[in-house]
Amino acid sequence: MKHPLALAVALALATVATPVLAKDATPTATTVNKANPFSADSPLPLNYPQFDKIHDSDFAPAFDAGMAEQLKEIDAIANNADEPTFENTIVAMEKTGQTLNRATNVFFNLVGTDKNDARDKLQTDYAPKFSEHGDAISLNPKLFARIKALYDKRTTLKLDAADLRLLERRYDDFVRAGAALSEAQKVRIREINTEMSKLGTQFTQNVLAEVNDSAVVVDSRDELKGLSDEQINAAAEAAKARKLEGKYVLALLNTTGQPVESQLENRALRERLHKASVNRGSRGNAWDNTAIVSKVVKLRAERAKLMGFDTAANFVLADETAANQDNVNKMLRQLAPAAVANAKREAADLQAMIDAEQKAKGQPTFKLEPWDWAYYSEKVRQAKYNFDESQLKPYFEMKNVLENGVFFAANKLYGISFKERTDLPKYHPYTWIYDVLDKDGKPLSIFIFDPYARESKRGGAWMNTYVGQSALDGRKPVVANHLNIPKPSAGKPTLMTWDEVTTAFHEFGHALHGFFSDVKYPYFTMNVPRDFVEYPSQVNEMWADWPEILANYAKHHETGAPMPKELLDKVLAASKFNQGFATTEYLGAAMLDQRWHQLPADQLPDASGVMAFEAAALKADGLDYAPVPPRYRTPYFSHIMGGYAAGYYAYIWSEVLDANTVQFIKQHGGLTRENGDRMRQYVLAPGGQIAAGKLFPNFAGYEAKIGPLLEKRGLAEAPKADDSAPPADAGPAQDKAKQK
Repeated sequence: MKHPLALAVALALATVATPVLAKDATPTATTVNKANPFSADSPLPLNYPQFDKIHDSDFAPAFDAGMAEQLKEIDAIANNADEPTFENTIVAMEKTGQTLNRATNVFFNLVGTDKNDARDKLQTDYAPKFSEHGDAISLNPKLFARIKALYDKRTTLKLDAADLRLLERRYDDFVRAGAALSEAQKVRIREINTEMSKLGTQFTQNVLAEVNDSAVVVDSRDELKGLSDEQINAAAEAAKARKLEGKYVLALLNTTGQPVESQLENRALRERLHKASVNRGSRGNAWDNTAIVSKVVKLRAERAKLMGFDTAANFVLADETAANQDNVNKMLRQLAPAAVANAKREAADLQAMIDAEQKAKGQPTFKLEPWDWAYYSEKVRQAKYNFDESQLKPYFEMKNVLENGVFFAANKLYGISFKERTDLPKYHPYTWIYDVLDKDGKPLSIFIFDPYARESKRGGAWMNTYVGQSALDGRKPVVANHLNIPKPSAGKPTLMTWDEVTTAFHEFGHALHGFFSDVKYPYFTMNVPRDFVEYPSQVNEMWADWPEILANYAKHHETGAPMPKELLDKVLAASKFNQGFATTEYLGAAMLDQRWHQLPADQLPDASGVMAFEAAALKADGLDYAPVPPRYRTPYFSHIMGGYAAGYYAYIWSEVLDANTVQFIKQHGGLTRENGDRMRQYVLAPGGQIAAGKLFPNFAGYEAKIGPLLEKRGLAEAPKADDSAPPADAGPAQDKAKQK
């Protein structure tokens, strides 16, 4: 699963306004020097950041001055002697914090893409300050009184639909932040938020440090048999960078499974790699995350109780389309038995392959282990479908995939076009910048593509926003996609795996969501529930293997020859291959996330019990199947320390809508402008301006069903259940039963 963590951070900030100065804090400056690149909007097209003029030393002054500036603006709103109106209170809030927005948008994006010691220190120093400043707004009694006065008479204010929704969302956000609590409770909420911000920052930094520290050092080239020459050369270069001449370094991705496990013939090395991966964050070293996890989940449970909810999960889910943990549990537990059963059937095929191979060698067989799965599933795939990943990669040169695949599909579907530009500054040399032109040829957005893995970049793939669209201030979007593709040696082409190709299409679905935003207020820009945000990106994956699109980009990087039809047919035939494994590893993580957040604080473990709790949780949900560990184990499960706490289920929840949408598009002509225009109008453009639960029915004309998801994942044998999708529009009001 892919996850735009930077987007989640941005959305989390948006729901409690922009972070501002705490009442007891004293900034170092009340205005930012005009030479500071964050002192005013960037003069570049669409306010594109002036990366060539931004220095790490610019951030702290901009943060301090920006917080002071916004505090002054909020104070003026809260203490306005005039009777509260929508314009002088709600719209006025939308206009606050411009300096801080400019600085934090760039900073948090750079922290994810190009971290360094200075940025690490800034993040550590300012995380609690931003938390305190956010509380200073959301717990401001005078400001809340004005919002509540408007909310209480909202039906008489003659607001249009966008205005009314903004008022209601702002009121709900303030209530969920604790504005309606007693003063003593507010004090405790502030303490909890500050503590969690510190712990979350430390967790994130530990994860990156552990990824780098746990990289596997290999002594000889012979041990790397199965890897391509290019991969081996890259491993040698990684070793040289660490001053390990003559050795090889296999870097880790943040997921439990490591891609090279599918190629390495050396079983002992596969085992080393797997164990290095799964032990991250729980090794008892300086970057051990178990104590942080224990503290954070207890604090979340305490905060939920203060807010009137029995569990942290129910508190989080009350603001999602899922509404409550019972609905989430129902879906996940409906899928788990069939997923594990499929995985066990797949495992039997792998074990048979192992037994046959060992017998042919005259050697004793061995039991399938997690580090064997990828390697032997690739062998089974070859045997069943007569192709392997190495046959595909020559047809997937990266820039060709981007321009003649991802962009081509967007042009066919939406009429938009792309033009590379080299005149704008970059935050990293290995990025590409494109103008995005609308169907009428007018500027729509600027797009940054950042494909390569590096030690300063966090793992995974995600989209983020540097400038968000809104009609209020006339802004158009500047967005970026980030992947983690290993960079080849100098002069060599970047050849992608099929998974990397689909990831590129996926993340571009998030970018499309940003491009097409057409909202009145900044608050609504892509501000959708977590269990909806993955829906547009998952839909966009469908075009990766759409025949017309694939034929346009799947061409040999040396000869230009198209991918042979028989190879394409095999790719399509294998689309459900290994889905038992994929669904089981995902559900392991998703249900583990729920287990961590569905208990009160006094039932959650201390640091020493974190890993035992994880094991017990997987067993309780029937997911303790050793050959298929969860996609993320607790100490490196970054999603649940960021915007997806109690929300990792969102991928499969969104996939219900995705599967239904794919089915609708196929039934209505496929790759047509009519389908694209419909998707743009009803799903992508509204952002948070229309309740997320209404968007699919508006698009398709009916409620989504779970059947298409079961079919897509090869789980049609799942236990009979209510064939309905998530609730159409479940908001906070529907979760009263779970409040204490």
